[in-house]
Amino acid sequence: MLRKDGVPLIFEMGSPGRRACSLPEADVPPADIPAHLRREKPPRLPEVSEVELVRHFTALSNLNFGVDTGFYPLGSCTMKYNPKVDEAVARLPGLAGIHPYLPGEAVQGALQIIYELERYLAEIAGMARVTMQPAAGAHGELTGIFLIRAYHEKRGNPRRKILVPDSAHGTNPATAAMAGYEVVSLPSDRRGGIDVRALEKALDGDVAGLMLTNPNTLGLFDENIHVITEAVHRAGGLLYYDGANANAIMGYSRPGDMGFDVVHFNLHKTFATPHGGGGPGAGPVGVKEDLVPFLPVPLVERREGRYHLDYDRPDSIGRVRSFYGNFGVLVKAYAYIRSLGAPGLKQVSGDAVLAANYVMQHLKPYFDLPYDRPCMHEFVLSGKRQKDAFGVRTLDMAKRLLDYGFHPPTVYFPLIVEEAMMIEPTETESVETLDAFIAAMAAIAREAAEDPAKVHAAPHTTAFGRLDETRAARQPDLRWRPEGEQRV
Repeated sequence: MLRKDGVPLIFEMGSPGRRACSLPEADVPPADIPAHLRREKPPRLPEVSEVELVRHFTALSNLNFGVDTGFYPLGSCTMKYNPKVDEAVARLPGLAGIHPYLPGEAVQGALQIIYELERYLAEIAGMARVTMQPAAGAHGELTGIFLIRAYHEKRGNPRRKILVPDSAHGTNPATAAMAGYEVVSLPSDRRGGIDVRALEKALDGDVAGLMLTNPNTLGLFDENIHVITEAVHRAGGLLYYDGANANAIMGYSRPGDMGFDVVHFNLHKTFATPHGGGGPGAGPVGVKEDLVPFLPVPLVERREGRYHLDYDRPDSIGRVRSFYGNFGVLVKAYAYIRSLGAPGLKQVSGDAVLAANYVMQHLKPYFDLPYDRPCMHEFVLSGKRQKDAFGVRTLDMAKRLLDYGFHPPTVYFPLIVEEAMMIEPTETESVETLDAFIAAMAAIAREAAEDPAKVHAAPHTTAFGRLDETRAARQPDLRWRPEGEQRV
């Protein structure tokens, strides 16, 4: 049986007796497996040759979409193409083959990478010290909020509220709630930034801090950032910077200079590690001097030309992850920063902002633009015009974009924009690619008006058509069963 995409199931390939490997005869006695642990019937496994196996999974891999195969304009996710040289560096045997239990004297090079990467990230963010332990962005958020809590508890006033803008990443309020705080939502003003009057009204002696992304998830730099940070500090609170959008500011602006006390970076978005597919990631957290004592243990220190791990930190919040973080991701980020240098990192941000504004200006005539002002590295359109006039929703247009060979942008986020389309072109795409994307989006806008049924039924050219996404989420079926076997 051929699937719609032309690739047969591997269970339906091959022939009895075929093998994709050959093993030597066992040179040890067979184990005596208790009867209750033995199968009644042998498992039904594919019996294919090596070449059949390789060709099958190669064919399946060709069905995937990623940054190596096409444009991936996911807003808030920074799905940019990353230099393969950074992958090669991380695969060097002396880095990929080391074990975290090796003594410090045997891994001086690895400790040096962590030590120097910390200094680079601290400089980029305007922070005093950085921990490499957090495994990803949301984990970095949680670490940052734990640090804020430890700071207030040390001062004898734990406080109980965290302020979060209504345009924030969903992980921000989730993180604050997981850390035991009451979450207070702040509305946006008509320019897309925090409503300063609402902020000042919310500030009281119970506010531990404010979580903020700047530029925010609308792709807008908050014009009142210094007013905001000064108000929070006057109330005795701290400011946490969500570094998900750091791709827009490197070399131009530093969270520490804006007034932030804690910042996390997504190395797997900003600094050369391919993002998506569940990881691995890295979410280093930097802090100002007052919060350094609370950083997780260990930190890498340098003394008399040698590197060592410092566990003697009595006020530390403790470990937040095993060992020292996702080391392979740290190596890639280190190589990325070293290869580009300060001028290169600044150009990354400049090109990302230029690309986003270029695409935004070209798409303004076709879609609603809720906040019509220069954006940073991403921007948010709305499909409300198409929904109200023709019954075509943002989801329909996102599905139709697949027929044009592009991965759809982020849709229905941020929640404060109806029928949102969040687009991040990234600095790594050529103007030809951006023009092709603009042309596809414009064509879909015209189709919505002239042939809405065609857009409703999209996609038309993919291996599978429109799926029942609600059922797929609630009733996933991830196991193949032989014909006749019922799902339990």
